[in-house]
Formats: sequence, C-alpha cells, structure tokens
Amino acid sequence: MARPRITRIFLSKGHDFKGRHGKDRLHHAVRSVEEVECIAGKGLVGDRFFGYKEDFKGQLTFIDENVISDVIEKLGNDSLEASAFRRNIVVSGIDLNQLIGKRFLLDGVELSGSEECAPCYWMNRALGDGAEGLLKDRGGLRCRILSSGALKIGECDLTVLD
Repeated sequence: MARPRITRIFLSKGHDFKGRHGKDRLHHAVRSVEEVECIAGKGLVGDRFFGYKEDFKGQLTFIDENVISDVIEKLGNDSLEASAFRRNIVVSGIDLNQLIGKRFLLDGVELSGSEECAPCYWMNRALGDGAEGLLKDRGGLRCRILSSGALKIGECDLTVLD
C-alpha cells in the first residue's frame, strides 16, 4: 500500500459561506501553498479560521483526493478545482473517518480528529447540484491542532496515538 501523502494545501483569508445563510456566497481567493505552519490551539497561519475561537473544532480540515475525484466525475464537471471543496489539506492513503475521535501525529504535528466535515447545502452552491449528497459520510475531517509544526506537500508519516 502506498504511503500517506499530502497532495494539496489551501488557505483562504475570508469566509465564503460562514454566517451567510439566506445571502449569496462571497468569493474570497483561495491560494495553494507548498507548506503551512500549524499553530497549536490557533489554526493554520494565513487561513480564515486562524484564532477564530478557543478550542475550535475546525482549526484544520482534511479531505481525501479520491473523494474529490469521485465527486468531480459524478457531477460531470472536469473544470472543478480541488480548492472549491473549501478544505485545507488534500490527502491520499489516509482513511479520514478512522481518525474521528483520535489523536494522531502527521509529520510530527499532533492533531485531534474532532469530527467529520459534514457537508451542508452550501456544497451544492460551491460544487454543483447533488454535491451535498455525494459528500455524505466522506466530507473530510475537522481537527484541533495540539502541537505546532509545519505540514508540506509530499509523502508523510502518520501515527495514531489513541
């Protein structure tokens, strides 16, 4: 089996959907980076959720590269970018649902898998009609950052602590 990999890292300084119920989405730029600094208890430096609130469950979010590919295929939209999924880190070779409720190390950064990134109705606006249903039970993983460090694109070491 292939080693776990971080394939993409995305940051955005603004919220497109949060607090926008009944309003149109905003269109904040999403930038792709090779490496990101994770700060314990705060989030990712340069991201919209950095320092959002104490003990926030979504200081960092993951999504599986295979899920992105599957959703793009089923929606029939080859021009859809991975950044449209509004998750921070795209991975391969990691079962994200198995990390819910677990503490784990990813390249030496200690994380706690707080909950699934449950898709909401906004995913239909961001990706296309039917996206919310396609992402059910595989929308990704929300995490708290327990120790500071950097994550970068490439093969990575994953150790589940509990």
